[in-house]
Amino acid sequence: MDPFRTQAAPVEWLVIVTGVAALAVTVIRGLWLPARNAITIAHEGGHGLVALATGRRLEAIRLHSDTSGLTVTRGRPTGLGVVLTLAAGYPAAPLLGLGGAALIGTHRVTLLLWSATALLLALLVMVRNAYGVLTVLLTGGAFLLVSWLGSPEVRSAFACAVVWFLLIGGVRPAFELQAKRRHGGAPDSDADQLARLTHVPAGVWLLFFHVVAISALIGGGRWLLGL
Repeated sequence: MDPFRTQAAPVEWLVIVTGVAALAVTVIRGLWLPARNAITIAHEGGHGLVALATGRRLEAIRLHSDTSGLTVTRGRPTGLGVVLTLAAGYPAAPLLGLGGAALIGTHRVTLLLWSATALLLALLVMVRNAYGVLTVLLTGGAFLLVSWLGSPEVRSAFACAVVWFLLIGGVRPAFELQAKRRHGGAPDSDADQLARLTHVPAGVWLLFFHVVAISALIGGGRWLLGL
């Protein structure tokens, strides 16, 4: 199976149905809580990837059953590298969704599925707790199973559902953080740590997270819908 070979574009009704399903998963609390693990994987993976890209040492990633996570890096406590690493978490899921939408829009569903599997395997190497390992293994296993055994229609449906969820579900965490901060919670959130490092108010960083997520949703949605 050539991952670079183009496939037929998903039919419009499939794109719409998977988008509605992703929206339902995001807004219905009982569905959101377990599904949010996928957003956490992307969030912590974003921290880890940017840490490595900026020359920091990635020591561990942990994913917890309450859908929180932790990425431990080593390097200078100040400077551009640590700022970019902290800033990468919340935009990671929406930007991955945007990239996935671009691949679907150019009819490269198989490449999307294989790329996602490779990223999950790379992440697995750095996960240091049992729940995190199980979560990443199950997620990666789903991608691998669909990639190898799924029909073209199943691969397209799965890819669209995943990308829509990254785009739509990627918007919600910044609002959740905003609500926590409004009630005095999450004093060590990414936004608050960035504020202490850069002297730019945490609210500005929250606005940045919102802008990236919503812009990715709009751009990715247009790609998926062929607009």
